[in-house]
Amino acid sequence: MSTRSLVATALVFVTLGFVSPVYAQEAAASGGAAGTLVQWSIITAGFALAFAAAFGALGQGKAVSAAVEAIARNPSASGDIRANLLLGLVLIESLVIYVLLISLILLFLKPFGG
Repeated sequence: MSTRSLVATALVFVTLGFVSPVYAQEAAASGGAAGTLVQWSIITAGFALAFAAAFGALGQGKAVSAAVEAIARNPSASGDIRANLLLGLVLIESLVIYVLLISLILLFLKPFGG
């Protein structure tokens, strides 16, 4: 083995020796799989809240529209229609609140061991 190849091999090993801790520190700082799980939990919670709020608002708007139309057609039944409308709006809003609760669990409690 020549001196030139021996020096080149030693230089490669010294360089790898200095470079390998840098990669180890970078992987430890990023969090690995746990960091990815937390990121996806946050994204999932955001999308769940967006869908629940959007479709909950659409459902509430349709319910109010149908109730107003029904009261306009039959004013004498306005008390019953109003009571059923309020019950329906409460149930729609409770679904949105359940999604908020699940999203907060995903954000703060890390249910998947992250």
